[in-house]
Amino acid sequence: MRLCRLIAIIIVGLILNSCGSLRPNYGPPNMGGPQPEERKDSIRSETTGDFFIGRRYHVNRTWWWGYLRKPGESWSKAKLTVFNQSLMRAPDNLPQNGPSDARYSYDHNYEYRVWGHYTGETVYEPNSNQFLPEFRLKNYELLETKPGWLFNPKDHYDPDRLTLHP
Repeated sequence: MRLCRLIAIIIVGLILNSCGSLRPNYGPPNMGGPQPEERKDSIRSETTGDFFIGRRYHVNRTWWWGYLRKPGESWSKAKLTVFNQSLMRAPDNLPQNGPSDARYSYDHNYEYRVWGHYTGETVYEPNSNQFLPEFRLKNYELLETKPGWLFNPKDHYDPDRLTLHP
């Protein structure tokens, strides 16, 4: 009986110990980028307007576009979004094979100014088993090709799984 209690206490201790962080550890940081204060200052100084700031986020076999947020808002408020391309095609709407700078997802982690609106519809993305908001794209402008980390300086990008969460 004492052995069973001891084993149960050890198991509970191991489980509780593994719950110490809300951010899963997918590996060492690999996105680079500015210091947190520099990022905050940059976001605070953004021009506001009737557009969004978007970060292309590609994970193999998924069909979302990436994260969108309002100018001046933290990336923690960004939404993972699927583009409705009925008015305009996404910047990387290209074949999946071809030169590395001219194929689908060549622009992973690029930052854009994006015009359009959320349609109010939800789209099922089967490869990630998620329901995501639909955004009707009207236009875009490239802002940065190497902005670095997205949500946290400790971000780790893995092209085969969703590792970046607000």
